[in-house]
Amino acid sequence: MTTVTSPLAGRAIGLAAVPDPVFSGAMVGPGTAIDPVREPSEAVAPVDGVIVSLHPHAFVVVDGEGHGVLTHLGIDTVQLNGEGFELLVNKGDTVARGQAVVRWNPSAVEAAGKSPVCPVVALEATAECLAELRTDGDVKAGDSLFLWN
Repeated sequence: MTTVTSPLAGRAIGLAAVPDPVFSGAMVGPGTAIDPVREPSEAVAPVDGVIVSLHPHAFVVVDGEGHGVLTHLGIDTVQLNGEGFELLVNKGDTVARGQAVVRWNPSAVEAAGKSPVCPVVALEATAECLAELRTDGDVKAGDSLFLWN
C-alpha cells in the first residue's frame, strides 16, 4: 500500500471541482485536487520514487511498487510555456517524499488567467484502488491525500 501525500499547502477540493473535464471526469485517473495557497512555493514529491515525466507545469513520480502519481500545477498552465516555473530536479532523478520538485507561484498563474488548482492523480488506477481519499479541508505539504492499494 502506498500513501500519497500532498505536494502543496492549500485546501483539498476533490477532482470533481477541477475546472477541466479531463481531470474532473477522472479520465487521467482517480485522485483529488488541491487549491493551493496563493504564495510562491515549492511543489514536493508526493511519494518516494523516480521522476519519470517532468515539465514546468507537471511531474510524475513512480514509486517502488510501480504506482505513478501525477502532480499537475494548475489548469492549462502548459500554455504559459514554463514562465513562472523553476525545475529543481531532473527527469530520472530519485526523489524522497517531501523533496522539492518545482518552484512556482500560484498567484502569478491566476494573474495569467489560469486556474492554480492542482490535480494529484493515481495514474493507471481505478477509484476502487484508493482509500481514505481527501476531498475537503486544509492540507499542508506532506499531509496524506489517499492510500493506494
